Amino acid sequence: MSHAPAIIAADGGTSMALELGQMPIAVIGDMDSIDSESRARIPADRLHLISEQNSTDFDKCLRNIHAPMVLGVGFTGLRIDHQLAAFSTLLRYPQKPCILLARDEVIFLAPAEMTIGLPVGSRVSLFPLRTGRVTASGLRWPLGNMQLKAGAQIGTSNEVARETVKLKTDHPGILVLLPRAALASAIQAVLAAQLHAPAPAL
Repeated sequence: MSHAPAIIAADGGTSMALELGQMPIAVIGDMDSIDSESRARIPADRLHLISEQNSTDFDKCLRNIHAPMVLGVGFTGLRIDHQLAAFSTLLRYPQKPCILLARDEVIFLAPAEMTIGLPVGSRVSLFPLRTGRVTASGLRWPLGNMQLKAGAQIGTSNEVARETVKLKTDHPGILVLLPRAALASAIQAVLAAQLHAPAPAL
């Protein structure tokens, strides 16, 4: 809450928010998993029904939220198919800065260029959802314009060698996985990357 005080619930996630004493400013989804008691507690103008079944509730939320940063809570861990779907959604909306919070990790799509401060010895994993070239410095095993490709060369289980890590990718498609303790640093780095991203071509 200190990082993202505005709560938007994805369908059935409403129940958890209410149990924790938090009233969502909006509920987005197809409303097939929110229980009737929770739904009755939400003001009608905060319920945003999107009935199509071709996307997940996380997808429905991310594409309709307009904010500098989205922290996604509850989309990893319990079911692998849901987790994979969440990663696919990140890939679908690379223009939407979003960090997923897992129990032990923070996960996000690498921006085109990023600088992040991390403790020496911290784990850094890079996993390609799409084939792409990555340059990374400040790591025990630095990458120099290396092509990462699922099913071939990946970049998991690297380690911070210097307190500043610099990362550059040639296009969106590389997941960054860091320890949960790196959340604040990840938020700062992703927001800074957005501020310094080149303007889109007209």
